[in-house]
Amino acid sequence: MALPRDRLELRLFLLLLCLCFLKAASVDVDKCDELRLGQYICDTPKINDVTQEPENCTNETAFVPCMPAPNITCRNYSGVVNTFSGKEVGFYKPFSCRNVTGYSYKVAVALSLFLGWLGADRFYLGYPALGLLKFCTVGFCGIGSLIDFVLISAQRKPIKETKEQNERCKDGSGKNIGQPDCS
Repeated sequence: MALPRDRLELRLFLLLLCLCFLKAASVDVDKCDELRLGQYICDTPKINDVTQEPENCTNETAFVPCMPAPNITCRNYSGVVNTFSGKEVGFYKPFSCRNVTGYSYKVAVALSLFLGWLGADRFYLGYPALGLLKFCTVGFCGIGSLIDFVLISAQRKPIKETKEQNERCKDGSGKNIGQPDCS
């Protein structure tokens, strides 16, 4: 039969052992998108043949799936700690791109340059009200045509689309899993 002091030492030893085990088990794991170069590989983005831009470009950002290397343990985009085999998607890497609407960039620039004073560029891009207004005012006396030519050449979004995007993003909707659509 063990003495009371021996039992106390045994209990303290077991408590210390449990604390050490819990400390070792609770090691903080980094997020997968914080891995170093060489610890993951990303797919190449799918490029649209017509626009020459990534197919999933929104808010001037596109995302490509990335797979951590085999035996890498990290926290994936949904917060789950996982040891990867090299075939599972761990995170989506963002990269910049231009917003495109499916219209030909070259045609839009040519229409803006040569027929912008008639509003042909805005009719082509799907803004008939602006096109009609430019037609009736002869391109806002040339000033509107010049501004539209610069905006179309720089591929900037119209004010209407930017306001709609901001309103949609205020309530937090419009997000894909792991791919934030609102910035």
